[in-house]
Amino acid sequence: MIASGKIVKLILLTFITLASSNKDNENTSKAEYSKARENVLKELFKDTGYDPTISPSFNEDGPVVCQVQLYIMSINSISDSSMDYSMSMFIRQQWNDSRLMYNESLGITHLELDTKVMKNVWVPDLFINNEKKANIHHVTVPNMLMHIYPDGKVVYSMRVTGTFTCEMNLLKYPLDTDMLNGNGKFTENLVFEWNENPISYPPNMSLPQFELDGITTYNCDKNYVGISYTCLKVDITLSRNYGYHIIQIYVPSFLIVFLSWVSFWLNIDAIPARISLGLLTVLTMTTQSSGARASLPKVSYVKAIDVWMAMCLLFVFGALVEFAYVNVLARVERRRQATISERRKVHTDPDANGEPVEWDKAPRYRLFLKSVTDREKARVVDKVSRVAFPLVFVTFNIIYWTVYIFWEPVLREGS
Repeated sequence: MIASGKIVKLILLTFITLASSNKDNENTSKAEYSKARENVLKELFKDTGYDPTISPSFNEDGPVVCQVQLYIMSINSISDSSMDYSMSMFIRQQWNDSRLMYNESLGITHLELDTKVMKNVWVPDLFINNEKKANIHHVTVPNMLMHIYPDGKVVYSMRVTGTFTCEMNLLKYPLDTDMLNGNGKFTENLVFEWNENPISYPPNMSLPQFELDGITTYNCDKNYVGISYTCLKVDITLSRNYGYHIIQIYVPSFLIVFLSWVSFWLNIDAIPARISLGLLTVLTMTTQSSGARASLPKVSYVKAIDVWMAMCLLFVFGALVEFAYVNVLARVERRRQATISERRKVHTDPDANGEPVEWDKAPRYRLFLKSVTDREKARVVDKVSRVAFPLVFVTFNIIYWTVYIFWEPVLREGS
């Protein structure tokens, strides 16, 4: 038992000694790595006289080639009225700077620089052409990261949130497909190209009123005053979810138009009710139309929502005009009936035999038949309107939805 106790103590002591030795080795390794890193940074930025204001291609043939990659975190605040959108993304740039090459034998596979040291490194002068305002996140520290590799490769990433302009084609609004675009332009000393995997985004990224159809990237090289500038462009195609507009615009306007047709079923003599109904539907439709266009820009072309609202207003106004026409016929009838009542008096002028004569007996019946014809005509107008208005409205709907769902207008190119 005593021997066993000594063996246990010996094994425990051995483990403690090994653990202490490993910890000392780890501390020594960290110290050596930190010292080696410090020496590499000193060699790169102090001993060589590195100048961050000079391009890596200054003493080389050809411009600097830089690869660009975007990781889109979110797209929000898409505004139709101001034609812009907000986006949060990581911009990653990769290029080679031969002045930053170092010896890999030191055991340093890459250098991770903090924001203070980044200021000593040359970076491409990238700018986004359609940017209205943008900022780099600084919570809790500046969201920028830079790695330098032994072969001089530099990888620079930053998190940016900004608002960008976008020319939207609203011909089919709200049944439209919008294209958000971004242009990155650069000086002639740089050649930018998209990475093999240029754009990525979360698979569960969702937008309140849109569906993401696809993202396209391509080059858009420009030439200004005889100088060539490289340019990269990304187009984000979004299809609008028009369920909101169906509920908020189309269904209410449907009901207002249907309500205006109730007038056709009211009695011809129910003048106050028909006037109130007609004016109510016209005013409501006008208010609905103004509200639907309040959040849209004042463009020179006719949008799908304009066509819909104009036709709905035309239908409710037509119902009011139909009442006016029917009312005119009814008033003519009332006047003629009043005339007939006046002529029903029997005059006492004697004839040759001395008997009283009813002067207007025959004309009275003719006027009565005429008034019956006018009243029936007013009723026929109401009966025809009960069928004609819904039939024309259904025909309009078939044409409207067919055209604006399947028609694909030519989208205008952004700058």
